[in-house]
Amino acid sequence: MKSSELKKEDFNPYYAGYIATLGDVELVETLKKQLKNFPSFISSIPEEKFHFAYGEGKWSVAQVLVHILDTERVFQYRALRFARNDKTPLPGFDQDMFAAESKAEDWSREEVLENYKIIRKSTIALFEKFSDQDLKKVGIASDSPMSVAALGFICCGHQKHHRNILRERYLKI
Repeated sequence: MKSSELKKEDFNPYYAGYIATLGDVELVETLKKQLKNFPSFISSIPEEKFHFAYGEGKWSVAQVLVHILDTERVFQYRALRFARNDKTPLPGFDQDMFAAESKAEDWSREEVLENYKIIRKSTIALFEKFSDQDLKKVGIASDSPMSVAALGFICCGHQKHHRNILRERYLKI
């Protein structure tokens, strides 16, 4: 499925920016492309910058990366539930609480890298098995409609969004 096939009612407008960063791309192809590219980005982060935060109250590089991992796990779960026709509304999650409780200061770059590869391979395996009909299924998450396909594209766009922030504000790469 291509991102241009999403309808505006497939996701909360809050997520439109993440999807827009991708352009018109195919979902599984983009998940795979990011699996090839993002590990190189993580590996390029200097060790001395890994626990750096650019300002008071801002997340560290490690917290941003663990946030990407946590969010993909949450969105995978939502996609699975909705693809299986589970109509139970799913609650949101407090990203700031997750970041504060992530113990990211104890994570090494290698641990983040390994976890990213495992999680993204799992996301790819999940989305590869979804039919076109599955991708169009919609559930409720955070009090808003969300399609299975939108969840996949949001994972990709969310990662790209945070990579851009890391480059611009943290690493000046």
